[in-house]
Amino acid sequence: MGVKRRELLINAGSMAAILAGGELTSADMASAHRSHLPTRWQQEADIVVIGSGATGLPAAIVARESGASVIVIEAENHIGGHAITSGGNISLGGGTSVQKRYGINDSPDLLFRDLTDWSVVEPNGFPDYRYNDREIVRAFADNSARTFEWLIAQGVVFVDKAPESGGISVGNSVPRETHSAVLDWAMVQTGRPADPMLRGVLSSGEGLMRPLEAAARKAGVQILLEHKMTAILREAPPSGRTLGVAADNKGQAVNIRARKAVIIATGGSTGNVNFRRMFDPRLTEEYCGLAGMPWSNQDASGELAAMAIGASLWGLYNQTGEFGLSITKPGTIGSQFGYAYLRWMPGSPVFDRVRATGLRVADWQDLILVNMLGKRFYDETGGQFTANNHNSIEAYVQGSYRNTKNTKYNPNNFINALLPASATVTTGAGRSGPSSTPML
Repeated sequence: MGVKRRELLINAGSMAAILAGGELTSADMASAHRSHLPTRWQQEADIVVIGSGATGLPAAIVARESGASVIVIEAENHIGGHAITSGGNISLGGGTSVQKRYGINDSPDLLFRDLTDWSVVEPNGFPDYRYNDREIVRAFADNSARTFEWLIAQGVVFVDKAPESGGISVGNSVPRETHSAVLDWAMVQTGRPADPMLRGVLSSGEGLMRPLEAAARKAGVQILLEHKMTAILREAPPSGRTLGVAADNKGQAVNIRARKAVIIATGGSTGNVNFRRMFDPRLTEEYCGLAGMPWSNQDASGELAAMAIGASLWGLYNQTGEFGLSITKPGTIGSQFGYAYLRWMPGSPVFDRVRATGLRVADWQDLILVNMLGKRFYDETGGQFTANNHNSIEAYVQGSYRNTKNTKYNPNNFINALLPASATVTTGAGRSGPSSTPML
């Protein structure tokens, strides 16, 4: 039976190198690689997962549920990855139990049609769904409700209220956004639990990741902290089976064998200057939109290690597409790290690396925004960026040309407004865009 694309079995092209003025053939490369493969493994398991965030821990738990032994390696001295710093807002639909409880009629087919509707266009002219891979969206739609129930089974507690209309472009037809409750977990932003009055209603990434950590450990997943992956080991870079990973543990080299599979679940690439500048050359060292760092270093290590053994990257347009709530105005000024609504405080365990809480921007009308030439360029009264969620288009009909007619064109945003005099980037959630200098 043929391999479907959704199975994500990646096999890319050949590799070449120049060394000491001579060109190495692929056979030379393979031979040199084999000579550096480990002769001894310090650890081994059926499955090795790289990263302990919102991809890594669920993958590890499911593998254990299937009977495999699992090792998760994590570069930091804590679990959670990028997801634990998030707002814990989870957009899953297709007929979840909470949708049914509140009388919201949804289905996998409705969700799929929503997320592949080419008639949907943002107010700035960008199409949310034009570049979606239909097979991947089909798999997401078919498993969305099942994933929601699985999270509940792992101990994730959702705030007890009806799904909301928010999210990042999760469809016009019905509300789908739910919220994981922080409960008694200490928040990474402050280093302490939330106010007791808010613990059942405050949404936070801790409410997602701490229960998943507990479920993984209970299932028998071995989690190795401070083990930074340095290479994925394959029989030969362009071919052959994947053997395991090499890692660094406080300066000591560790080789971990994977008898069945290696799962890459690393946390992104926005912290790697050279990598991100491949997509947008404006993203230089001065860029200050590193959301989730320094709790989880987004150094592109997973992408680079996979490419080194022949993998390819998909969906690169999403690195620069200026649409949806992926682009946000910064919530603070003077802080290198943070989402629009994430603020690192002195009690945080990583505050020594954050160095500043930043000045909160409660209302953009309190500022005058000027570009690199000192010229005012933007209407400060403009709102945040929009996304195509429930009721964002009035009188929405799936696939109808009238959806565009009912969308009020409004190009007024940071990126388009500043392009004629662009410099460095200042956006709040790891997306590309030119810089602004807010003046009090």
